[in-house]
Amino acid sequence: MTTISYNEYLTTQDPYKPLTHGYKRDVGRNNQGRLTTRHKGGGHKRLYREIDFVYNKRDIPATVNTVEYDPNRTAFICLVTYKDGEKRYVVAPKGMKVGDTFIVSEKAPIANGNRLQLKNIPVGTFIYNLEVKPGEGAKLIRSAGSFAQVVAIDAGYAHIKMPSTEIRKVPETAWACIGTLSNDENRLVNIGKAGRSRWLGIRPTVRGSVMNPVDHPYGGGEQRQGRGLRRAKTMWGKPSGKGQKTRTPKKYSNPFIVSRRKVGKSKKGEK
Repeated sequence: MTTISYNEYLTTQDPYKPLTHGYKRDVGRNNQGRLTTRHKGGGHKRLYREIDFVYNKRDIPATVNTVEYDPNRTAFICLVTYKDGEKRYVVAPKGMKVGDTFIVSEKAPIANGNRLQLKNIPVGTFIYNLEVKPGEGAKLIRSAGSFAQVVAIDAGYAHIKMPSTEIRKVPETAWACIGTLSNDENRLVNIGKAGRSRWLGIRPTVRGSVMNPVDHPYGGGEQRQGRGLRRAKTMWGKPSGKGQKTRTPKKYSNPFIVSRRKVGKSKKGEK
């Protein structure tokens, strides 16, 4: 079992109360109460921190007060105070410390944490908190250690290389933050024991090969069996596993995909 030495990065354990509230997690259920995502439930009670992903305070400098842990996301968060006195939580980029400043502006310098429109960001720059539609708020690149890269600006669109190796077109008027996200060691953590997964709200995963034939395509057999099928599939018969395309063929965003993500061995070889 491994952990992250939070004392090296965090400056306080107490969140800013006016920006927190209690909430009930969905634990894999939809609005009808039906299970749509398996293996979720239980876990430690969490206090929700209201994170600003819209960044609608333009041309007002903000100063970092604290760097904090957030149980609802993998990256660290910062409590910042804008020059007009308002406090907000934002996702912390790597290297941001107490006392650092950033600004959201079309003319902001290319510096860690600053937020600009994509058309004003040089090619090759690492970004996070990326919008899909201008003004909608950050939707992509929000988890620990992740970043995307601007690879081209052309015909009103920025071409962005995503962490998955996919290259996608985003309107050049969309906004993004400069840098990479904090807590990049998160992917190296070894959970170590079943109980720790339960604290995190992760329930057990049962292998298809140990189920009955009625419950899974891999089920059945007197002893341990291989899946007996050419291609991997889920318990509902949909394709899964390495090297198989699982994307919806007629997805709405297909026109914005310049280069599909690489899967399986080819992707591993690139790292």
